[in-house]
Amino acid sequence: MGEGKYGEIKGPYLQRSIKQRIEAFFLANIGKIVTREQIIEVAKDPQTAREPENWHQRLSELRTDDGYTILSWRNRGDLKISEYLMPSPAKRPKVGRRVQIQPPTWQLVLKRANYRCEWNEGGVVCGLREGDIDPIGGGTVRLSPDHKTPHALNPDVDPGDPEKWQALCGRHQVMKKNYWDDNTGWLNVYAIVQAASEQEKRAVYEFLRTYFGD
Repeated sequence: MGEGKYGEIKGPYLQRSIKQRIEAFFLANIGKIVTREQIIEVAKDPQTAREPENWHQRLSELRTDDGYTILSWRNRGDLKISEYLMPSPAKRPKVGRRVQIQPPTWQLVLKRANYRCEWNEGGVVCGLREGDIDPIGGGTVRLSPDHKTPHALNPDVDPGDPEKWQALCGRHQVMKKNYWDDNTGWLNVYAIVQAASEQEKRAVYEFLRTYFGD
């Protein structure tokens, strides 16, 4: 690793939450490449040294909820898989406070969903149960309520109407946040293309070349 290009663990990181420890680590390495292994090490419980589950979801929350720009190989061609970079400590503006579902309504949603993730993509339902091990993201599945429409389109959704809510696993909560721009209510096409496979990116590239006559 070339000196000055890669980050280092400067800790100790004693913040109370996993997300706070990961945030402090990135802020201590602005403009530096950090690795998956470093993030996991920093995210460990400072008292028990227990390796956290779903650390990648806390990382995604720093992007989607806190507004940080954290780049990966999907965003920059010079980054390898499992490498990340925060170019600046600046945050994007956040939307207003979201409506919270009422506990009895959440129980109705879970019952309707058969206690499974309801994410539906192209007719294929995720179906992961609470407590399953996510075969893609890793970690134990935790279902949480999701407001079906983007917050910008319907910020006053009825917290007592189960038809306005769905049960999603953590991975698909993050995916939905990446796919929708909460500030505008429009699909975040840029983020969707970033998350696509290389084959899909090439298909989009060829479509745009044809569209613009290049």
